[in-house]
Amino acid sequence: MTEKAKSKVDTVRLQNMSRAFIESASMFAAIDLELFTAVENGSNTVEKFAVHAEISEVNAERLMTMCATAGLISWADDHYINADDVQRFLVKGEKSYAGPWLTFTRPGWSNWGNLTEKLKNPDEATVIGSYETMTVDYARTYHEATSSIGFGAGRRFNKQVDLSRRTKMMDLGGGSGAYSIVAAQNNPNLSAVVFDLPPVVVVTQDFIEKNGVADQVSTQGGDFTKNDFPQNCDVAVMASNLPQYNREIINQVIQKAFDALLPGGEMHLIGEMLDDDRKGPMDAAIWGLMEVMSNSTGLAHSRKDCVQYFKQAGFEKIEVHEFIPDILVRVTGAKPK
Repeated sequence: MTEKAKSKVDTVRLQNMSRAFIESASMFAAIDLELFTAVENGSNTVEKFAVHAEISEVNAERLMTMCATAGLISWADDHYINADDVQRFLVKGEKSYAGPWLTFTRPGWSNWGNLTEKLKNPDEATVIGSYETMTVDYARTYHEATSSIGFGAGRRFNKQVDLSRRTKMMDLGGGSGAYSIVAAQNNPNLSAVVFDLPPVVVVTQDFIEKNGVADQVSTQGGDFTKNDFPQNCDVAVMASNLPQYNREIINQVIQKAFDALLPGGEMHLIGEMLDDDRKGPMDAAIWGLMEVMSNSTGLAHSRKDCVQYFKQAGFEKIEVHEFIPDILVRVTGAKPK
């Protein structure tokens, strides 16, 4: 490294990383105190928000200043306004409100301070980790938090993939059933089976009935890493649970899907995947590391890994598609006729 290059190196990037938790804490507090809802409804100055949140003006100013520097709100003439994404996803009462999803990882907050200890002295890992003890109540809380994002992803999937000629879909680890429900709503001739853990499908059934598709969408309780798959399906979807499993398990699951699909069927694996050089995106790495907290055997998989799983299973016409840039990737393949 040249002397000139050395002189440009400083600690700014490292300092920002070391304090990133403060930015997260600030957003969580703003959600708790309904800052963004207050801004939209007119409590958009320090004085007005302090009254709304029942906190001191100095603390209101501190929080609003932090949120402004984080780009969550901005000053316009004599009051604050919400950033576009905040306006869409963090104003209570809006259809797209995603507060529960954005605070979804918050319960693990204290554990992350002990990551070193978790890495050095982990609890005994199991295939699905903490999900093995999932209760109906926890499943309900979990999927009420994730369903808003899930249904958005389900709508995106149905815009990208033509299911009009398909007759039956298996939804592996489908949770709320979002992908199946949206698919049924858009394809009257399609039926679907949401295959998830027994406590989860109790909650899935509520979503199915709420959305009026009980005549098309059913559930099957079980562990898809162990139990038999639904039969007579010509499309399989596995979405947003990829990092929960290790390479061996994903390989087995995709092989089971291939074997269960009808000839000419197709599979779509949608998940947080690393680029082939494994340098990013960050989201895939984060979800892989989170499995330390869940005591599972899961980790981050790359696009190349997933393509290889499809090849080993026997799929043809394997393609990789951007699903949500820097967040989710869709790998698809066809079973020979």
